[in-house]
Amino acid sequence: MSLPVLPVGAAVRRVIARGYHAADLRADLLAGTVVGIVAIPLSMALAIAVGVPPQHGLYTAIIGGASVALLGGCKFQVTGPTAAFVVILAPIVTKYGLAGLLTAGLMAGVMLVGMGVARLGRLIQFIPYPVTTGFTTGIATVIATLQIKDILGLAVGPLPDSYLGKVASLWGARGTVRPAEVIVAVVTFALLRLLPRVIKRIPAPLLAIGFVATAAALAHRFEPGFDVATIGSRFHAKVNGFEVAGIPPILPAPALPWGPGGLSFAALRELVPSAFAIAILGAIESLLSAVIADGMTGTKHDPDSELVALGVGNILTPFFGGIAATGALARTATNIRAGARSPFAAIAHSFVVLLSLVILAPLVAYIPMASLAALLLLVAWNMSEVLTFRGIVKVAPTSDVIVLVTCFSLTVLFDMVVAVSIGVVLAALLFMRRMAELAEAGSILTEQSESSPVRLPTGVALYEVNGPLFFGAAQKAMEALSSTSIDTYRVLILHLGKVPVIDATGLAALENAIQSLLRRKKAVVVAGPLPRPQEMWTKVDLQRKYEGLEMASSLERAIEIAQTKV
Repeated sequence: MSLPVLPVGAAVRRVIARGYHAADLRADLLAGTVVGIVAIPLSMALAIAVGVPPQHGLYTAIIGGASVALLGGCKFQVTGPTAAFVVILAPIVTKYGLAGLLTAGLMAGVMLVGMGVARLGRLIQFIPYPVTTGFTTGIATVIATLQIKDILGLAVGPLPDSYLGKVASLWGARGTVRPAEVIVAVVTFALLRLLPRVIKRIPAPLLAIGFVATAAALAHRFEPGFDVATIGSRFHAKVNGFEVAGIPPILPAPALPWGPGGLSFAALRELVPSAFAIAILGAIESLLSAVIADGMTGTKHDPDSELVALGVGNILTPFFGGIAATGALARTATNIRAGARSPFAAIAHSFVVLLSLVILAPLVAYIPMASLAALLLLVAWNMSEVLTFRGIVKVAPTSDVIVLVTCFSLTVLFDMVVAVSIGVVLAALLFMRRMAELAEAGSILTEQSESSPVRLPTGVALYEVNGPLFFGAAQKAMEALSSTSIDTYRVLILHLGKVPVIDATGLAALENAIQSLLRRKKAVVVAGPLPRPQEMWTKVDLQRKYEGLEMASSLERAIEIAQTKV
């Protein structure tokens, strides 16, 4: 038996099959340079927000960005650290440290590969919009709250795990606001909003943060009282035995994510919920980004290839010190607008980040922490979907509003592990409720019924099931058969010809109905064509299983059998 082919590299294969020319390479290199410049400050800011040194965000963009682009199923997807992950990853760092964070990312990568190999890519589209909107708005709220410390320069120690505890600590430190930090944050935020309207060819983060960093350094030089926290003052690293301010100008040597202490089964078991949340949120965000990229370019991505590639990227990245990665919508959109033509643009973006790490590391030390916080504040605002949230609350059914508010509240007040787990369950329950609402309990038709599709003999009743017969709908579809009106008829025809599919729950409901009818001394004829899967009917063999039951391939044949029984 041949092994299934892994769904990897679909986008690159399509590009090569179509033909890749020098003009395409030039366009990809230019787009990759633009996206790389955008990714540099974002990657560092997101790593800091998670609670790890900024270089770990750059490692993620380098390793994860290149590997996912090479193996993925979307031509324009740019992968790296994202704001959505901050809410999941920050509690892991607090509880398990960097080693626990890298290990959880590796485990999530294995789960993602399994999801892709199992061809589950298209199932992500069934997660209801209120669930994803609740997640997104909740994540944006938490990210914005976490930036208050650096934007205001508050003198506050490590923040508590709970959201309300964080808010209380920040409020308690309100008397330690530093005006210099506020000025830097306000100027950076204003430039990030205004520059894209004036200068479109150069990424706004490069200009805004570069300008503010230079201005802050000059202000400190001529006015020592103007002092702001920077990456260089907050973080230090050792390179060849020497301590350097800011980030080390080298990639780390490959190492085991869990560190020299080894890995125990107990530690793995404890990290499973966090890894599951990373995998689910990573899959949702990456595939949503790919769908939006398809809409912008008129292309079609391979979701299973994208999941496998995302999994491989998250398996490789921790060995080089990178945190969890997923498809980044803003960077993907920037990649498309910059003229990208293939996945090689995203690979070029990774090389730009690598070059910046090696060449520009000393300059990175001068970037103010308040500037990075302002950048993340803008990211949080852009992803908050406030108008969408308000629109759902105003016009959606009550059940959707409850799901929306529940997912939002769980994300903010607890963490994404709880929110993702309960959100997925809510999505399933919402789906089952919708199916139950769509299912119609039919009525018993007789020779006197004007709406009967066929002429029925005296003493024969007909019951047609319309629509799929599966969980959430099966019981409602069968409930009419418990009525007493059937007692006056000797034979009942169960017509399944309009049922496209049946599952185990539907089969159980059907068998319960048959047993109930047979106990009431009624003859039963099941009319086809029988719903899929066909092999299930061979295995269950209802006619042999229940004495008094007949099977017919069509409604006409069922009527003939019923007439003989009457």
